Amino acid sequence: MDLTRRQQMAIFLTVVLTVYILTNLYLWFKGRRALSGAGMSTTLYNVVFISLASTYILGKFLEHSYSSLFTDILSVIGGFWMAFMLYGFLAWLTADILLLIQKPFHLISPETLPKLRLWLFAGVTSGILLLIIIGFFTAISPVTSRYVIETDKKFAGGSEQLRIVAVSDIHLGSVIRKRSMRHLSEMITRENPDLVLFLGDIIDGSIGPVLRGDLLSSLQLPDLRYGNYAITGNHEFIGDLHKSIPYIESKGIRVLKDEVIRLDNGVQIIGRIDRTAMHTPGSKRTSLDTLLSGIDRNAPVILLDHQPYDLAALAATPVDLQLSGHTHNGQMWPINLITDSMFELSYGHRMFGKTHVIVSSGFGLWGPRMRLGTRAEILSITLKGRSE
Repeated sequence: MDLTRRQQMAIFLTVVLTVYILTNLYLWFKGRRALSGAGMSTTLYNVVFISLASTYILGKFLEHSYSSLFTDILSVIGGFWMAFMLYGFLAWLTADILLLIQKPFHLISPETLPKLRLWLFAGVTSGILLLIIIGFFTAISPVTSRYVIETDKKFAGGSEQLRIVAVSDIHLGSVIRKRSMRHLSEMITRENPDLVLFLGDIIDGSIGPVLRGDLLSSLQLPDLRYGNYAITGNHEFIGDLHKSIPYIESKGIRVLKDEVIRLDNGVQIIGRIDRTAMHTPGSKRTSLDTLLSGIDRNAPVILLDHQPYDLAALAATPVDLQLSGHTHNGQMWPINLITDSMFELSYGHRMFGKTHVIVSSGFGLWGPRMRLGTRAEILSITLKGRSE
């Protein structure tokens, strides 16, 4: 029996909350045991731990009905706490496994264990705080990834190339705000593009923080020969599609909703509704075959699709270049190992037949404002056509 969108969301939230609570209980127990075993009071520890563990859920809950600076602060702190949870769990789990392995050999005496646990607590906590600081500065230092893509198709009007800047996963909201938009504006302007494409997830979650600060107004694009276009991502659906799209378009960004447009140089751009539409009542997603049915197969074709699924099937199509995002390249190690196993291409460039596919790690982020093992980026792409 097919589940409704509401049932799927209920199951998802139940699983996420269960994992969140169990992970926090595990970390709380490890810290409490380390402190109490050394004869120290755990009262302050309990208060601080519970407060930090509650911030993210409380912030997101309040954000939907009472977006304010206070909820922004809760979301930021809660995001960093999620990073602390991830690396705390990995560190303590590794320590527990090593302690279990040594137990039959009695390498560590029972009398030494309380002191060792206290040192582990101090070391794990300090180490993760250092990782968070490093990850924060990495996250606020996006780079420009450049590609030169060649097609054997000819441009119209004598043009031989198209300079494109593509930006995915901005995630405007409580964490990514006006300063980031000003930085993004500067990065785009430096590339002197003919065309700017937004690859979904411009909005993070609730649109409340975005509207409250009118965050997208701080994005200032240069004069563009061929304009700018966007597609929806899964987070536009989370943030209320009927509010997200009008807001984005009010800033002069045209959102393509299963549409095909043709630029003056003959390049055709196909913008797909995110695949979330297939599981959302009142929404639908047109098949790629239908969208391709009316195109000129002798002219260059760029496909915009937020989530990089079904890439191998592109080999049988006239698509020259697909641009995607969504994966964040895992955002933080070792999550990138998971995304690598989930997608045919989770980051970078690869060809499927004659189709070039580029998956961006994204300009923004979800959850903690940090990146480890990945970089935030924009894409600067030079698309070259056949000259004769």
